[in-house]
Amino acid sequence: MSEAFDCHCCKESLYGKKYIQVEEVPHCVPCYDRLYANTCQQCHQLIQHNSPELYYEERHYHEECFLCSRCSRSLADEPFTLQEEALVCNDCYCTQFSSQCVACRKTVMPGSKRLEYGGCAWHEECFTCCGCEKPIGSQSFIPDKDEYYCVPCYEGRFAPRCAHCKQLLVQGGVTYRDEPWHKECFLCSGCKAQLAGQAFTTQGEEPYCVKCFSHMYAQKCTACNKPITGFGEGKYISFEERQWHQPCFTCSECSISLVGTGFFPNGSKILCKTCNAK
Repeated sequence: MSEAFDCHCCKESLYGKKYIQVEEVPHCVPCYDRLYANTCQQCHQLIQHNSPELYYEERHYHEECFLCSRCSRSLADEPFTLQEEALVCNDCYCTQFSSQCVACRKTVMPGSKRLEYGGCAWHEECFTCCGCEKPIGSQSFIPDKDEYYCVPCYEGRFAPRCAHCKQLLVQGGVTYRDEPWHKECFLCSGCKAQLAGQAFTTQGEEPYCVKCFSHMYAQKCTACNKPITGFGEGKYISFEERQWHQPCFTCSECSISLVGTGFFPNGSKILCKTCNAK
């Protein structure tokens, strides 16, 4: 008596019938399709064992269901992409979803290198510097209105130059007489100390620190004989060829302040009204 040869699942005899083995266990065709066949992503029907099957990103399709969702073209031998869970051929994707290069006005094809900035797109080779016209690629760039520059071109065209050394002033610096200076170039004309961040004054067009200006040019207060620089002691009083710090402008007899009041010169002295009447 011959040994039984039945389907592992339904136990139907497989003698004279087509069957499929799974891990050396025989299955009739209906049981195999029911247990192991994948479901088509498009039509949601089983993909039977004898049907050509296509696979993409864990999705299974009948060959005849593997179509562009826009134009229904077969994608079996065509480049395609997935757009919002739907298959789309390259032509439809370019027409409906691809960006247009703002430089050449042609479509930026899927998979090609592209650059995006400010809501616009370029082919990599079309994103060029408005100065040297070379592709910027992944380099740093500086936008200026609707134009784009590589850093060397932008600095060469637009960055200010130091009034002293004439080199580019990329960042920082100080402004003196409406001209830009590097901090390290803005020096006292006397002692050559840096003036950035400290009080200074000028003589002619030359800047000086307070110490050098006081030593070289400042008038001396008639009362205390110290330089009048305009710093620290504030305003000063001038009469004929004499000057006083404002706090030093007092009556030579009673020391009352004469700022804003009448006074009477008496030789080298200045007197208030009361002392002058004595």
